[in-house]
Amino acid sequence: MNHFTYGLLTPVLAYVMSCIGSMLGLRLTAQAHASRGGARVRWLLGAAVSIGGTGIWVMHFIAMMGFQVNGTQIKYDVWLTAASAVVAIVVVGTGLLLVSYGQGRLPSLLGGGLLTGLGVASMHYLGMYAMNMSAHVSYDRLLVGASVGIAVVAATVALWFTLRVKKTLWITAASLVMGAAVAGMHYTGMYAMQVAVHPEPGEVGGADALDFLVPLMTVISLITLTMLLMVILSPSEEEEREDAELVAKLQLRRRATQHQQELLYNGTAPRPAQQAPRRR
Repeated sequence: MNHFTYGLLTPVLAYVMSCIGSMLGLRLTAQAHASRGGARVRWLLGAAVSIGGTGIWVMHFIAMMGFQVNGTQIKYDVWLTAASAVVAIVVVGTGLLLVSYGQGRLPSLLGGGLLTGLGVASMHYLGMYAMNMSAHVSYDRLLVGASVGIAVVAATVALWFTLRVKKTLWITAASLVMGAAVAGMHYTGMYAMQVAVHPEPGEVGGADALDFLVPLMTVISLITLTMLLMVILSPSEEEEREDAELVAKLQLRRRATQHQQELLYNGTAPRPAQQAPRRR
């Protein structure tokens, strides 16, 4: 097995896309916490697509592009691969909703982290199960358990970040940590895989990665980059609060000025006191 067929290209690109998806997701959750009702749900759904779709699913399959097994082709089951994307988005969205409407309490954070982590691990192994090859695949149970543990911890930390991180600098730093956690979970799970190629390889069914995965990942990545650019250019929660405070001060000053002018016009404004003449 070779996990780095193209050298550092696939792991670095996978990490970058995971960070971008995480960064966008954190920005969207910050917008969600400043919103109410349906707007909050829409922001959280966008964050789920960003973190689950790009930060996790796209990262996983970009990394899989560098995975090869000598002696057999690797193709992908279309429906299982699509199902793995749905699983990633749904579990992240469920965790975000649970933590957001749980008002950040510890039980909701731990429950959301456990649910999301198990879902992310399920997405990872479902995506690996979607690979078709002329070989027998088995897994090291210890490494599988370690990868699931990493997924749960990473998901809990990510959900905690969505509650605490609001400034752009800290969002960027948090996204770097989240990207590293997702990549660590992925490669731990990949090293848990053990492959024994069949002596007489047969025909492998499924879609080729270049025909199926690359166009799909490209479309999702472009959508994510566009959304990220739009969110970065839009004012943050802190900037909106500062603008509102400035507008309120200007309106208050304007009303005070208008009131003073009306008093002067009506002749009821207090005139400045005149100083008494000095005695010589």
